[in-house]
Amino acid sequence: MQVSVIIPTYNRADLVCQAVDSVLRQKTPADEIIVVDDGSTDNTRAQLGLYGDAIKIVAKTNGGISSARNVGIRAARFEWIAFLDSDDLWKRSKLARQKEELAAHPGYKICYTDEEWRKNGQWMNQKKIHTKYGGLIYEQCLPLCIISPSSVIIHRELFEQIGDFDESLPACEDYDLWLRLSYHTPILYIPEKLIIKRHGDWEQLSQQHSLDKYRILALAKMIETGMASGQLENATRRMLAQKCSIYLQGCEKHHRLDDIEWVRSIQQRFQLNELKKADRSR
Repeated sequence: MQVSVIIPTYNRADLVCQAVDSVLRQKTPADEIIVVDDGSTDNTRAQLGLYGDAIKIVAKTNGGISSARNVGIRAARFEWIAFLDSDDLWKRSKLARQKEELAAHPGYKICYTDEEWRKNGQWMNQKKIHTKYGGLIYEQCLPLCIISPSSVIIHRELFEQIGDFDESLPACEDYDLWLRLSYHTPILYIPEKLIIKRHGDWEQLSQQHSLDKYRILALAKMIETGMASGQLENATRRMLAQKCSIYLQGCEKHHRLDDIEWVRSIQQRFQLNELKKADRSR
């Protein structure tokens, strides 16, 4: 089992080197480390150059994290692909444990792990809503993103079957991918904290406001493309109705008129208000 590790980065010279170091310290070494520099304007390239042949650097014009990950996927030489965000870290046994579990469960094509959270160096508790699951977990993935990209290892054939990261989404691109993957295939979960997710003063997509707008787009895509069907389509519609209702309240509170019109158009297109009425009448 050979693994390519993809680390996308943009203007995080110090952080990305720490991420690379955590991969190089693995008990079971990665077969390839690809760092995709998404048009950095700081000294990222110079810092990465110090690693020599230990890593492969792919430089591109700035296009966002989905674009960077997709470039990494295309550059990867091996069938299994792991991701590491440039502000996260792997613990030393991360890759070894995933290889062990995938060998013991050969029917799985994707595996993720639990995670440790730190903010400015201090340990953080995860909330109940971030509880993680294994198996057929599409419905558990509907409320929010419970899978960290930095914890995942995926067989290349899954990208060929369901597509890669959606470059049209400026955030929640991982939520969108996990919806498609969890609908398509069971997911192996290792309940061990094998990665460290770090939160700090640097810019992070997860800290953007209005994330539910992009979750709405991902849910709508699941329905419009026909990827979700039967009972799971009904669950998707109900989650879409809930996200639209919450997002609309926020837009009305802050007088975001364009967004109010947009979310109402989503409600009308998918007949979400009729769905809420039907649920209340039961």
